[in-house]
Amino acid sequence: MSQVEKKAGLLRRTSSSKKPLKEKVVLMYDEIFAKEDPAKNNPRFWDELFLMKVNLEYLETKLECLDGDELMKTKDNVNSLFHHCVQTLAEEHQIKVVNALQTLCALFRGVHQKNKSASGFDIINMLMGFDKAEHRMKDLMESLDSLLCGEGSESLKALCLKLLLCLVTVTDNISQNTILEYVMINSIFEAVLQILSDVSSRGRHGYDAVVLLALLVNYRKYESVNPYIVKLSILDDEPTLDVSADLSYRFLQYKDKEEENQGGFFSTLTSMVGSMFIADAEEKLSVQTNEAILLALYEAVHLNRNFITVLAQSHPEIDIPTTPTTPVPTTPTTPLGTTPPSTDVMNSSELPLDPNLQTSNLLITFLKYSSIVMQDTKDEHRLNSARLCLIILTCIAEDQYADAFLHDDNMNFRVNLHRMPMRHRKKAAEKNVPSRPLVCAVLDLMVEFVVTHMMKDFPMDLYMRCVQVIHKLICYQKKCRIRLHYTWRELWSALINLLKFLLSNETVLLAKHNIFHLALLVVNLFNMFITYGDTFLPTSNSYDELYYEIVRMHQVFDNLYCMVLRVSTNAGQWKEPASKVTHSLVNVRAIINHFNPKIESYAAVNHISQLSEDQVLEVVRSNYDTLTLKLQDGLDQYERYSEQPKEAAFFKDLVRSISLNVRKNVSLNTLSQDILLKEFSTIS
Repeated sequence: MSQVEKKAGLLRRTSSSKKPLKEKVVLMYDEIFAKEDPAKNNPRFWDELFLMKVNLEYLETKLECLDGDELMKTKDNVNSLFHHCVQTLAEEHQIKVVNALQTLCALFRGVHQKNKSASGFDIINMLMGFDKAEHRMKDLMESLDSLLCGEGSESLKALCLKLLLCLVTVTDNISQNTILEYVMINSIFEAVLQILSDVSSRGRHGYDAVVLLALLVNYRKYESVNPYIVKLSILDDEPTLDVSADLSYRFLQYKDKEEENQGGFFSTLTSMVGSMFIADAEEKLSVQTNEAILLALYEAVHLNRNFITVLAQSHPEIDIPTTPTTPVPTTPTTPLGTTPPSTDVMNSSELPLDPNLQTSNLLITFLKYSSIVMQDTKDEHRLNSARLCLIILTCIAEDQYADAFLHDDNMNFRVNLHRMPMRHRKKAAEKNVPSRPLVCAVLDLMVEFVVTHMMKDFPMDLYMRCVQVIHKLICYQKKCRIRLHYTWRELWSALINLLKFLLSNETVLLAKHNIFHLALLVVNLFNMFITYGDTFLPTSNSYDELYYEIVRMHQVFDNLYCMVLRVSTNAGQWKEPASKVTHSLVNVRAIINHFNPKIESYAAVNHISQLSEDQVLEVVRSNYDTLTLKLQDGLDQYERYSEQPKEAAFFKDLVRSISLNVRKNVSLNTLSQDILLKEFSTIS
């Protein structure tokens, strides 16, 4: 008995002397994989085939078991099967359409699985014949477009999206999937947008639609003109943008056990992405990352400036009771970033209006999501998600409209960020978070990251991005002379402790990283405050406190100067970057060298062994006049974010990871064949 027969297609075993019986559809598949035309002796062969319940396992396995030569011998029949599948999609008989869609999925997967080393042109030839491929794919895409935009069954639309996701993800590297050239030529962008624009369709299919768009946007995005990128970048239809933001908002929502216990705000849309956030025994939130939706959010923010306006649109926070729901049959595993949402929550078109409810927006939800994702970066998926969150924040921090909204004093919000449990600090009571401009929450998030990730496996890339986000926000404040009422001392303390960590672990870190680049960014942040702080710090007292912190922690800056001076005076790979840090410390050292003798003199004259903070501040205020500082150029300049070429490798690997997860779990079993056939048999 063949391997294929062992795996699928057998009805039952009879006596030992008889062969087991096969389903009729399996016998028909065997005829297709024979050399002769199956319709030669049975003119109704194809009509009968699509009335049969598809045996996906047998068909895929049969394709995988045929070697290249055997498959080429049956190429005409496989081409004919593909052709009749596409033809059947235009029929009114719903069961036949369902079976044709499922058969197409099996064909795409089976042929690609067997011929991983084959060129895209060979696979196109095996599936539909190279000379007829353009016509076949045009018909296929037009049929899928009609089914997605029509008034037909929602289950059928779901099946169309599953087929498209199957087609997009059949290769490990999406850009090597030559068939997608036809998906570029015959765009379904408008059809997907129509799904996202309709409340009912969005509820059922929004997740698959957004993931599909995110993947299509990444097809050969650096090599050729991708029409999906072009259309997304010029999209200015406000309702559609609203839909995209609403969808992303709902996917990124989560239920926080800690907030629930405190009786404060919590969101209960967890079912959309499976258990994205799970509280373990130690009350520490672990995360099932949702990279696909994060990628979609990034593409929208990065490609379309209009989307930035949607980030800021407010709506009431929603509190849905967590009542037991009827379990929905799914595949045995719930993969990272591929779990579809529950339809009952997504179908809710109205939000509860209550004057006592705190308003929220997509940006707040994203910040709260980021605060959990960024807690644990040891896992590859979480590291990728944290990096993507920081890239999205970088794009936001560079956008003038977003900055204006972030700093708007008339738009205040309470944002409960999640803080990592740490032994040296008390558990924060976040119930009464003050209502502040959103930029305060962004800065809090960056400070929290700086404080909590000083570890042996140092995430240098994330730290660089984090400090750059802070720098870009301060540049905006300096440019617009915005005096933000923020606890700047927490930021200064975090940055000084970061420098202290770099010094303490110099040898270990230098073996892997250029720590001088990060040190330079940190020192130049202090230079921004020293040089321009009088234009954006909220009060003169804040400026005094800056000098107090520098003087109080002078040992860290002294040690940093000694270290970079030592490295810059010796030949080696770090000579130049260390030298830059040496020069950047000129004003910090001037402050320390100017005020330290004054403070010591004050203590001696007044016979005080240890000065209080107020006494030190008094010395600082009375000795500004004699302090000489150097004007440093370029402190408020930065390199704007560009995906190509710096981030290209990261996004290529990320898209590959997402594609593999989607492919693994876009199983048509998620739409039970029995349920589908039962639904359409009643219609028919």
